Amino acid sequence: MAGMRLGLRVGSVGLGLALGVGAAWGQASAVPSAQVSREEGVGEAKRGRELMEAMVAALGGEAWLHRTTWIVQGRVAKFYKGQLDGGAPEFEEYGRMNPFGVRVVMVAHYGALIATDHRDVAEVWTGGRGYEITYKGTTALGATEVANFERTREHSIDVVVREWLKEPGALVTYAGAKLVESELVDEVSVERESGDAVEVRLDQRTHLPVSVVWRWRDAEFKDWDTEVVEFADYHEVQGIMTPYSIVTKKNGDRTGERFVTKVVYNVALGDEVFDPQQRLEKKGK
Repeated sequence: MAGMRLGLRVGSVGLGLALGVGAAWGQASAVPSAQVSREEGVGEAKRGRELMEAMVAALGGEAWLHRTTWIVQGRVAKFYKGQLDGGAPEFEEYGRMNPFGVRVVMVAHYGALIATDHRDVAEVWTGGRGYEITYKGTTALGATEVANFERTREHSIDVVVREWLKEPGALVTYAGAKLVESELVDEVSVERESGDAVEVRLDQRTHLPVSVVWRWRDAEFKDWDTEVVEFADYHEVQGIMTPYSIVTKKNGDRTGERFVTKVVYNVALGDEVFDPQQRLEKKGK
């Protein structure tokens, strides 16, 4: 199931952009620059926070801030050493902001990745843990897989806005205009007091996020890895600007891509959707 798990992972990590942040943004943007204890250029800091506020407004403002749930449908592809590995099966994702939970379902047929109405494999992420679910039962995912998911979520735009910007020691800096893949962007650096940092790149014209970048040190190999999540093909859905294309990269190589076909926000989702013990129905023949 390892290959299928990788495909599911692409479907789930992309929602870092789509998560609502409730009233937290109002608290984050209200943190005055005087609370930042480290050196921070006043002009760059002010511009950086202004751009983050402009980003939230561009994404939909109150509609984006107060999302509660989402359902996403589309296709997902994974890559190995930058090359497409397998096909692009359909997926469905069900998400909830508070308490956080995600259920990603891969649509399969007789064990092959062919789009049908059968639900063969799912992953549920809740309570800081991950689970794989089939009609045979539930299996807890390994520590490495959980760590990878949580690391991506921790560096998502949602968490940066909801948590990082609220921290008194957060260092927010406008890093200037850059040309990224023939696109002119404004780059904002957000660094925690711990030294953990992300670079948020915004389209200069629309202020919509183009990508988020972060680096982390591999505990086993002791080297630094760079991860990127790129957003494109925005559509307005219920007043919310939603990326229909999300690409993940690691150390310059493409690792995954999701192609969204439909999104619905603020739909009532019962607790059973995020219950890892909720098994899938056995597929028909």
